[in-house]
Amino acid sequence: MVVAVTLPLAVACDSGGSGSSGSSGGIHSTTASGSPGPITVEVNQSRDQYGKQAIQLQLTNTTDSPLTVTSARLQSRLFEGDISWESSGGGLELPPRQPKSLPAALPAANCEASTDESTELSVRINYSAADTAPVEENTSASDPFGVLPRNASELCIASEAAAIATMVLDPVLEVAADGRTAVVRLVISPATPGSDVPSLTIESFEETTLLAQSSAAPWPVNVTVGAAQQELPLTIRPARCDPHAVAEDKVGTLLPLRVVIGDRKGLLKIAASNDLRGRIYDFVTAACAPAG
Repeated sequence: MVVAVTLPLAVACDSGGSGSSGSSGGIHSTTASGSPGPITVEVNQSRDQYGKQAIQLQLTNTTDSPLTVTSARLQSRLFEGDISWESSGGGLELPPRQPKSLPAALPAANCEASTDESTELSVRINYSAADTAPVEENTSASDPFGVLPRNASELCIASEAAAIATMVLDPVLEVAADGRTAVVRLVISPATPGSDVPSLTIESFEETTLLAQSSAAPWPVNVTVGAAQQELPLTIRPARCDPHAVAEDKVGTLLPLRVVIGDRKGLLKIAASNDLRGRIYDFVTAACAPAG
């Protein structure tokens, strides 16, 4: 999923004021009609960034000459601040026709904003061509694949859920005697013990790229989370046993919960600790090993 942005190149006019726009070194001017500019920006999120409040800004130089970028800032009303990348040195050189992906942290989500506002985006980028002064450009941006609403929704769900209860996966993994299944426990602790507290509902647990539920012990549904301490046992089995299942895993131990909190619905992702992740990998490897 990407956010596509096109940035126009600022073109300096000479003192004669000829009224025409020129080009050099393969960099061309653009018009106010929104013609493609020299740099395109896409917002991606790699699999290993899921649940880590981070995305990637992918910048592509569409010209035939190098460009140097010192900062890029994407603005959305769905977030409290800019989604930014800043150069730590003299700038990043963008070779002609080549993309570069830059990590950017997501700020806190604006949970009062409507997801309909996701189309109201703007982007600001500082860049320069060879032997020219740096320029700063502002332009509108679009989010055709809903990258920003999805992340904002998950951040708001996580914030509202944390106000109700803390949910963590117990680091202990209970492997069955036959080694084919195991039990991991979701430990739920109310944030404010007592009877008069808000609640949320876990409608269902979703399987991951690495873990699936056992048909003999399905995962619970429609669990109310509120004032009581709870432990939910989840019987797991490998979702896949190909040779790359563990070696290439990015999000297989990130457990998605489909929850309802008031009028808000969405996914709440519970990450396994490093210790539990290692035990799950060992379990999947052993469970997938050929018999004998």
